[in-house]
Amino acid sequence: MSDLLSHRLALLAEHHNLSLLSQCLHGIERECLRVDGDGELAMTPHPRTLGSALTHPKITTDYSEALLEFITGTETDPQRTLAELDAIHRYTYSKLSDEFLWSPSMPGHLPEEEQIPIAEYGTSNIGRLKHVYRQGLALRYGKTMQCIAGIHYNFSLPEALWSVLQADEGDDRPQQDYQSWRYIALIRNFRRYSWLLMYLFGASPALDASFMRGRPHQLEQLDDQTLYLPYATSLRMSDLGYQSNAQAGLTPCYDDLPSYTTSLHKAVSTPYPEYVALGTKDAGGHWQQLNTNILQIENEYYSNIRPKRVTATGERPLHALRARGIQYIEVRCLDINPFLPLGIDVNEARFLDAFLLFCTLQQSPCLVEGECGASNDNFLKVVKEGRKPGLELRRGDENVGLQAWATELIGEIGKVAELLDRSHGGDHHAQALAEQQAKVADSNLTPSARVLEELRRGGESFSQFSLRQTRQHAEYFRSQALPEADMAWFDTTAHDSLAQQAEMEAGDAQDFDSFVEDYQRSLTSLSTS
Repeated sequence: MSDLLSHRLALLAEHHNLSLLSQCLHGIERECLRVDGDGELAMTPHPRTLGSALTHPKITTDYSEALLEFITGTETDPQRTLAELDAIHRYTYSKLSDEFLWSPSMPGHLPEEEQIPIAEYGTSNIGRLKHVYRQGLALRYGKTMQCIAGIHYNFSLPEALWSVLQADEGDDRPQQDYQSWRYIALIRNFRRYSWLLMYLFGASPALDASFMRGRPHQLEQLDDQTLYLPYATSLRMSDLGYQSNAQAGLTPCYDDLPSYTTSLHKAVSTPYPEYVALGTKDAGGHWQQLNTNILQIENEYYSNIRPKRVTATGERPLHALRARGIQYIEVRCLDINPFLPLGIDVNEARFLDAFLLFCTLQQSPCLVEGECGASNDNFLKVVKEGRKPGLELRRGDENVGLQAWATELIGEIGKVAELLDRSHGGDHHAQALAEQQAKVADSNLTPSARVLEELRRGGESFSQFSLRQTRQHAEYFRSQALPEADMAWFDTTAHDSLAQQAEMEAGDAQDFDSFVEDYQRSLTSLSTS
């Protein structure tokens, strides 16, 4: 363990600081496809009984009309976060009739590209903007890639804890700047070590053969309908997922917040020839992408982790970050575990807390070019062959065995977990770490290995296995109704969200072309702020 990590752990172990560790905040966003009884993509509109996908605070859609996204609030105890996520699932199932929520990250058999419905958000300008942005994603990357689902884990440290660390370091910059600087340091360490998360929680070693749409690939055939890689952990996070020549040269610098926002600003304001040739409107004069830049908006940049700040209505994420600094981070590389009804459980959440706090407290020098490339290579190697016996990764100037490095890391993370348990009481974080160390010792315990074992043992295709899990989880959620008070809250929220959307639509006075022009013009203020 580094001297700096030891020092910071000792500082936080002091009685007057220990309670701060129990004030970290957690939030979860879980995506999942609506499917019919055969596991085929639901072609129905977003259920009106769930409210407005544009304005509902808990239930929305991501790319496709059928790709639901559930959003929890933030809690200091991840158990409560998961309880809220469970309630959202149960409410949704109470309104789904004969449809289901697909359990894994990778979709089952999909219809033809042109038949996949893009999410609709009504006729307001902001609703149309969201829809056109998704049309742009379809134009640039294809619709199939947009039907992959994942879990996003949001995490923040209390400001009082940042104050303790800042005072200890004698750093005299404004706290907002210090906090942003340290969150960026967390992100650098996350990039160094996130391969470990792929090994432990990757759960997509196989996929439905139709996903490849006849494209060339290096996958092996498990059966007539299933493709896989024998040692893969997360094909979702491999280069089979989002591929973009335009984004290939986009490598935001994580030295500090200004360099990060500058690189993203350049991407959302620099035309890309291929997109320029397509134009913003098709031959019929219909919008097909918001602009012809490398990125239409900041969120188009696909990354494993993002620095975040809650935005005001109509505010661009980059403006919020520049004006008020980083508020929390969003981990975006987590697969949905098809063996779990929620796709994630409390042990995974507690391990993530210890892992992210370790990334915060461990020393984090800036990534030099070679280390940046090695971190990316390690990540991609683990998603494709993470369970391969004797697999080696690159650490500095040496190769090191995954198993040895993972054991070493979990040992260091264990010191953080010990402190979290002292803060919260009990030994829950230590138990979560023990569960992960067992996976390092025996790769057969990982979710990816368990998925392949199920497919081989049961003689099922990926889609058959997935539908079986989907139906099991549907029964779990449908077997116990929500309490009446919770149902009433969700019903009221759904009703209010529809009213809010109607109000927005009635209140729009500006034509859409002018609205998009003003939205693009907001970049100008970004470049001068």
